[in-house]
Amino acid sequence: QVQLVESGGGLVQAGGSLRLSCEGSGRTFGTHAMGWFRQAPGKEREFVAAISWGSRTTNYADSVKGRFTISRDNAKNTLYLQMISLKPDDTAVYYCAAGNLPSRYHNAYNYWGQGTQVTVSS
Repeated sequence: QVQLVESGGGLVQAGGSLRLSCEGSGRTFGTHAMGWFRQAPGKEREFVAAISWGSRTTNYADSVKGRFTISRDNAKNTLYLQMISLKPDDTAVYYCAAGNLPSRYHNAYNYWGQGTQVTVSS
């Protein structure tokens, strides 16, 4: 079983930066593909970024490409999302997830964290 805990969310002005972290509790973190999703009030859960278990493959939503960077440190059992040039539309609860493939679809993931709030003010 994989348990995931996100951290690093907060309030930031437009144009600012944040780095989100997702720490896994088990010894098999490095065998999973990982993804970041977000959900704003009244909106559907949205794909943000994904990364394969060995970091050879990454995928990004068009809305964040060039601004967000997904990475992982398997030795530290941690997934990251570096976010720069933040926009008010980035405001959402951000969730990390673990699965077999770095998919854009949330139902492809088996394990989820509790989420961390990111709020971007104008």
